[in-house]
Amino acid sequence: MINNERMVVLVRQAKLGDAHSFAELYTDVYQDLYRTALYTLGNADDAENVVSDTVLDAYAGISRLYDEKKFRAWIFRILSNKCNRKIREYVKKREREAEQSIDDMAETLAAKGNAMEQAENKTLVQKAFSVLTDEEKKIVTLTIYGEYNSGEVAGLMNLNRNTVRSKYARALAKMRECLGGMALAQSN
Repeated sequence: MINNERMVVLVRQAKLGDAHSFAELYTDVYQDLYRTALYTLGNADDAENVVSDTVLDAYAGISRLYDEKKFRAWIFRILSNKCNRKIREYVKKREREAEQSIDDMAETLAAKGNAMEQAENKTLVQKAFSVLTDEEKKIVTLTIYGEYNSGEVAGLMNLNRNTVRSKYARALAKMRECLGGMALAQSN
């Protein structure tokens, strides 16, 4: 690990365009960057890509680093932002998959009856899901369709594990209540 005095000198040289100085800085932090990305994302390929993007952005923006002593904190902040973007991509992908799964589930339920019944069942499932808040929808989709446990959902959404469990239970209760209310309305 580079000592603070050497790091300040290397950062100053890198800010002046010295690629070798930046390469030495990169070599010093690469393993820590990679381990952090891998732990955060849980995927080696994505971790490598995020670290590569981080290094490219850091190299392009090093001239804007005001305090040379804070190079490590600065580059890890870039990495953190890249990891958070990647996690948001994961969540959006899971949400799209969950929406498709909900449609598929509604269609499967609907396939058991006639055409009128099919449309009604699909609509009921979609309406029950629509009563949830965006946060509840994410929790339900990540838990049911993403097959994440409450700890993993908590990590992805920056929530407490117990909060995720209680919100999940309340969301399912809301859906049950909605479906029960709709079934009563249809029978009258």
